[in-house]
Amino acid sequence: MIPLLHDFAGETVLVFGGGGVGARKARRFTREARVVVVAPDFADTDFGGAEFVREAPAPEDVAEWLDRTEPALVVAATDDTALNARIEADARERNVLVNRTDTHGERDPGSVVVPATVRDGDVVVSISTGGSAPALSKHLREQIEADIEHAGEMAALVGEIRGELQADGVDPSRRRDAVRAVVRDDGVWKHLGTGGTNARQRADRVVRDTVGDNT
Repeated sequence: MIPLLHDFAGETVLVFGGGGVGARKARRFTREARVVVVAPDFADTDFGGAEFVREAPAPEDVAEWLDRTEPALVVAATDDTALNARIEADARERNVLVNRTDTHGERDPGSVVVPATVRDGDVVVSISTGGSAPALSKHLREQIEADIEHAGEMAALVGEIRGELQADGVDPSRRRDAVRAVVRDDGVWKHLGTGGTNARQRADRVVRDTVGDNT
């Protein structure tokens, strides 16, 4: 499988299954998408603001739900293997992405694995074991969380610097050297997250040392 990032803004994600797994999937997608969860009952947990439809769909009802909601992604998270299989089949027939939660390991083309994700601002790190070891994904995610603290601020900072250097006509190779120097500078990282201007001031000094004052 090849990892990709997908923008779900303005899209619908349809989740079949109101248990803990369905809730976890719903929470993941409500940050961007409209999420509709279809189930006869719902776990007493956070679904992230998803829309609830209390219904127990039979396999022959799945196609109607897909036609009604026109989802970008379908999640099959019920405890009924036959129903999950029908959800997967009907989604594939309509070329809709599908995430089936009761299978793991090797997956057919067109299936989606929802990875463990760490975010800091616009910086996103995703970990996947192909669906075979979610506990390992969670463990690695917890380790990485501390490692990327303030990475979102760093991304915003070097984005500004790259734009300014480009506007000043600095040669691309020198721009790359400057940005790398800023990213690798412990002093810049130290000042990130303080809410002041020290990080930017330190970064400007690093840039001057790298490309010179005459840009």
